[in-house]
Order: sequence, then structure tokens, then C-alpha cells
Amino acid sequence: QVQLVESGGGSVQLGGSLRLSCTVTGIKPLAFNTYLMGWFRQAPGKQRELVAQFNNFGTADYSEFVKDRFTLSEDSAKQAIYLNMTNLTPGDTATYYCNIRNFGGYWGQGTQVTVSA
Repeated sequence: QVQLVESGGGSVQLGGSLRLSCTVTGIKPLAFNTYLMGWFRQAPGKQRELVAQFNNFGTADYSEFVKDRFTLSEDSAKQAIYLNMTNLTPGDTATYYCNIRNFGGYWGQGTQVTVSA
């Protein structure tokens, strides 16, 4: 069974940085690169929104509100993706979810990011 396990959330002040990790388990060896993965976030009272994701060419696409501040990366040997977040603002406060959008789609349990002014 495919599972996504996120970690790395926490509380930081304005301008701080965090690195989120998402490890995939339950997939076949060497299949990691066939999964299309990314990060979404959901703030209280708001809809879940895309933050960043790998496209079909293996490069990262970013939502406008995180460009030049967040970086999406992967480590296929560890079957993991990462979201390096810098220059955080209170507007980035949300629960961040790791996502696989193909093979039926999967979501992680979410990790909380809180940014105080």
C-alpha cells in the first residue's frame, strides 16, 4: 500500500526557513520516478491549493505566490521529495500535504507550518 509520510513542519518567525520532507513507502523498487509528486497546502477556512509539483518533464512548477522562495527537490534513492521554504511569511501558515497525482492519487497526513509576524 502506497503511503506518504511528511515531516519538517514547525513554527518560525517572519523571514524564517523550513524544509519539508515526504517519503514514499509501499512502491516497487525503481518506480519512484514514475510517480508525479508535489506539495499542496490548506489554510484554515480556505481551499487546498497547489504549492509546487514535478511536471512530466521532471522539472518543478511553482505557484506564483512561492516563486523564488520555495524550492522543490527529490532524492530517488531515498524515495523522497523535499520542499525548501525560505523567507516565510504569515501568509504561508497552513497544513502542507504531500501528493501523488497519478496512479489513482495519494495524500499524506499533512504537516503544520506556522509563521508568526
